[in-house]
Amino acid sequence: MIQHFQFQSLYSNKQLPGWSFSFIYKRKKYTGLYHPDGNIEWNQEEAIPNEEQLKEQIHALMLYHVYDH
Repeated sequence: MIQHFQFQSLYSNKQLPGWSFSFIYKRKKYTGLYHPDGNIEWNQEEAIPNEEQLKEQIHALMLYHVYDH
């Protein structure tokens, strides 16, 4: 389960889409970029454990925090 999810707009004009995000998963911090088309670009070079499940959780969190508000 994702813990301590945070996101921030990439641009000072918050109307422009694109966000950086970070969270803790299994005691490790992960960061990346969330693009307007829903594509996720990870900042880690190593493989992301349970990547598809994490992507689904990130999509749900972004929909809730960005698009539903």
